[in-house]
Amino acid sequence: MSTRHTLSVLVENKPGVLTRVAALFARRAFNIHSLAVGETEDPRISRMTVVVDAAELPIEQVTKQLNKLVNVLKIVELDPAAAVERQLLLVKVSANDSSRANVLQIVDLFRAHVVDVVPDAVTVEATGSDAKVEAFLTALEPYGIREIVQSGAVAITRGARSLSERVAAELN
Repeated sequence: MSTRHTLSVLVENKPGVLTRVAALFARRAFNIHSLAVGETEDPRISRMTVVVDAAELPIEQVTKQLNKLVNVLKIVELDPAAAVERQLLLVKVSANDSSRANVLQIVDLFRAHVVDVVPDAVTVEATGSDAKVEAFLTALEPYGIREIVQSGAVAITRGARSLSERVAAELN
């Protein structure tokens, strides 16, 4: 049985690291559902948030193989109950004079933000969990979604403990 796994991977901030990590998933025939990469508070370290659908055993094998890559510093599989996960969505929705008020009401209900308005459309920014983003899109669908741009998920563990602080201390 396949389940969704969110991996937080700390890597050295060097060229080619993303390619090597993605290639490892490709070699193992995993489809990456979501991938987001960015610098951490330490510019020498980047954090990759990788969301994949996989069975338990293969994800463990991939984690072990990732640990063997030279520039990989730390890998943690995030427990959904112990982490905050969000994604960013930009969506362009048809909105003429008769439908604009209804679209704006949905935007307000989901605590999203209008970032652009033209006579026949609005562009909206929303952030939230995968479920919230899906529900938002479902609510907007009847009005005509013209375009969607979506980021990969980013996730961080709840509480004061910092994954990257420990790794940065080990690099010093």
